[in-house]
Amino acid sequence: MVYSDKKEALQELQLLEKQEHIDLFYGDESGFSLTPVTAYGWQYKGEQIEILPRKSKRVNVFGLMSKGKRLTTFLKEGTIKASFMVTCIEEWMKTLHKPTGLVLDNAPVHQADLQAKMEEWQQRDLFIFFLPTYSPHLNKIEHLWRKVKYEWLKPEVYSSLATLTAAIEDIFSNFGEQYSIKFKEYIL
Repeated sequence: MVYSDKKEALQELQLLEKQEHIDLFYGDESGFSLTPVTAYGWQYKGEQIEILPRKSKRVNVFGLMSKGKRLTTFLKEGTIKASFMVTCIEEWMKTLHKPTGLVLDNAPVHQADLQAKMEEWQQRDLFIFFLPTYSPHLNKIEHLWRKVKYEWLKPEVYSSLATLTAAIEDIFSNFGEQYSIKFKEYIL
């Protein structure tokens, strides 16, 4: 029952956004390391290919994306904790101009410090909407992470953490122009 109620509530938020009563953003974090994402592989019959995992430093990103072309990202080496997210949200809120909904998943990092700030943020016209568990398909920013990892990052950027970070920053700074996602109209 929770899933269908949350999905219906999200559809109402999307309708309010379409009617331009609110802005609606989708937030999440994702990590990027020098071990590239390998979706699948193939080899000739009789040939064996072994991909050895390697540990590397990571660049983690907390992102806030609207259905349109608006994207704000915060990069960090190391783990993203709730306190970092609170700081990022506070900084991002300075750019808001009307009541805004922020859709987040139910990851534990989203619950702790964010819960303590929700009343204050509501007074400043920011409303947090938590998705039901196990429903990443309802969070539009998941499409961004998939595009970056599987389509937009080229193999040569994995030569060093500096080149990977530069490529990620280039994608995010050119989002909406050189890099874009076309969303279907309010279909969940």
